[in-house]
Amino acid sequence: MYTRRIFPIKGVLKWTRRHIFLFIIISLIPVILFDVLGLKWLHVPWLPLGVLGTAVAFVVSFKNNASYDRLWEARKIWGGIVNASRSWTIMVKDFITNDHAKEIRTDEEIQAIKRELVHRHVAWLTALRYQLRKEKPWEMHLKAKKSNKEFRASQFRVCEDEISVENEIRPYISETEFKEVFAKGNQASQIIGIQSRRLKELMGDGLIEDFRHMEMANMLVEFYTLQGKSERIKNFPYPRQFATLNYMFVWIFILLIPFGIMEGFEVIGDHILMDLDTHAEHFSLAHQMQEFIAKHFVWFSVPFSALISWVFHTMEAIGENTENPFEGGTNDVPITDMSRGIEIDIRQLIDDTNIPEPYVWKNDIVM
Repeated sequence: MYTRRIFPIKGVLKWTRRHIFLFIIISLIPVILFDVLGLKWLHVPWLPLGVLGTAVAFVVSFKNNASYDRLWEARKIWGGIVNASRSWTIMVKDFITNDHAKEIRTDEEIQAIKRELVHRHVAWLTALRYQLRKEKPWEMHLKAKKSNKEFRASQFRVCEDEISVENEIRPYISETEFKEVFAKGNQASQIIGIQSRRLKELMGDGLIEDFRHMEMANMLVEFYTLQGKSERIKNFPYPRQFATLNYMFVWIFILLIPFGIMEGFEVIGDHILMDLDTHAEHFSLAHQMQEFIAKHFVWFSVPFSALISWVFHTMEAIGENTENPFEGGTNDVPITDMSRGIEIDIRQLIDDTNIPEPYVWKNDIVM
């Protein structure tokens, strides 16, 4: 996701350049038939086309609003993960003491327990973001598109594609826990389960008394809730019937646009000719140039048709590329960067050492 600079128009044009060329060709064919071959009947009245365009605009707007709602909900969920992670760390920092301990622990041992719980939470964050970055069937067709594939390869990097989840999680949990976690399907859920089991052990040792254990267990329930909300968005796509029909309606409108505006431009050319016949010198070079332009003014419909087509198609493409906020695109919630930010924040709260640096992102595209 772009968070450090405005998405440049150059990037948009590069991303959509193939469709721009296609729209120009689509706009040229009717004009050639109309002006060169003389098929003057080959046009569509603007009134029904305008009604169709209005309907398409509403459909595109509906899809973009729905896609943005999915994106914004995902961002709020991860905002909740940020806040809950800080709350969890404060509890770990202040609740684990020797006040009710059956066996008094040294300060180093208490600090080691705190570090263990915080590191395990970082492992949960890592496992969750890797699960959310896994490709779903409805996401793969977007990545397969040549423009998206090219942009993804040249403009930004996705850490989850470069580093395995095993290598990322291994430093934060013990080898026994590592084998337990990866023996099951949902690694993030398993890590929370281990965290709960560890809290029960600490309560049994008297390092956490009952009320504090209950509060910390409630935080684990909150993590499960936030994980479930993220998985709900990830595992349920934008309904394909809406997406497919929206795509079809946009292309029907794009194919009809040149036929709808040609006649209007020809009428403008006729008005120019009438004005030239009234006020200009017929044999001057300027008059002849103006007369030629007026007679073929219908050709100006080509760039306008291409422009209108580009606007509608690009808006549809923006909605399509926004509907899956965890797939690893530039419009996604930057969960990798947020996870690293949470890790730095909570490890500093417990005065941990060897804290990693923030990610350095390619082309300032934060993922």
